Amino acid sequence: MYELIQRIDRGLAVAERGLVIALTAAIAGIMMVQVVMRYFFSAPIFWAEEISVQLLVFVTLFGLSLLVQRQQLVSIDFLPRALPERARRALLALLGLAMLALVVFLAVLGWQWVVRPEVRLELGATTQLPRWYNYAALPLAMVLMAWHQFAAILRDLRAATLAKGAPA
Repeated sequence: MYELIQRIDRGLAVAERGLVIALTAAIAGIMMVQVVMRYFFSAPIFWAEEISVQLLVFVTLFGLSLLVQRQQLVSIDFLPRALPERARRALLALLGLAMLALVVFLAVLGWQWVVRPEVRLELGATTQLPRWYNYAALPLAMVLMAWHQFAAILRDLRAATLAKGAPA
């Protein structure tokens, strides 16, 4: 079961990485076309900025999820580094549980917000497209972060039990 969870975790990370790369390329492409259209043809694309901002939010949220999976978030780690391996892994698992609780809480709050009627009816200023699908990126990204954090907790617990001095 452990290996299956880790394999799913790595697969999600690959998909997130591809999504972040594609969305970043889309932002760059849209904005380059916008500059050419505005300054060379005096015909700006009216929706370019709104869509680019929405894509940037997606990149940020899914990029953050990817950082959770890779355990590359900024952290203050002087205490864990001072501990022996087994205690360090146990502490990381405990801190991981706190983060897991936080992202699950944010996912629930985000979903409750997205399904509110007034949010479901909101339209984009220039595109007149529903905005709820943009807002739905928040709970989705939090669920992905929760999965990655769960997998990281399992890795830390496994490493704590396999560390030197652990009973066999």
